[in-house]
Amino acid sequence: MPERVLVLNGEVAGAIRRHGEETYPHECCGALIGHGDHASAAIGLPNTTEEGPRRRFLVRPSDYRLAEGHAKELGGDLLGFYHSHPDHPARPSQYDLDHAWPTFAYVILSVASGAAGDMTVWWLRDDRTTFEKGDLHGDYSDSHSPQAVHRQEGRG
Repeated sequence: MPERVLVLNGEVAGAIRRHGEETYPHECCGALIGHGDHASAAIGLPNTTEEGPRRRFLVRPSDYRLAEGHAKELGGDLLGFYHSHPDHPARPSQYDLDHAWPTFAYVILSVASGAAGDMTVWWLRDDRTTFEKGDLHGDYSDSHSPQAVHRQEGRG
């Protein structure tokens, strides 16, 4: 089976990196909006986990609905989600596996000592037993465009 691909433009990649650095030492999380295998926007979501945002993230159903609404407003589709792993590699954890949904791309950003590092993309296998690593493509130059990340109102 060929490796799946997700393409991030520089603005989206830069927005994810900045979001991870801004929320460090906690995990950030957000939604990826676009078409097909091209993400054109990152929507920052609040990390509402009750287990502590340092090592966990949770997307509530209400946040999911808002992300879908933003996708519609932007004329795109909800492609998946991103989150950071503070001081941990950019690979899925068992918690990530337990909370993943099929068909979505999952971008994971490693943030070490407050600095964004490796970024990877994963898809949940159809049998839901593990993730398959994908290929992340795009321009990762850190553009400071304010349009790159759209934060929910009142959610910093």
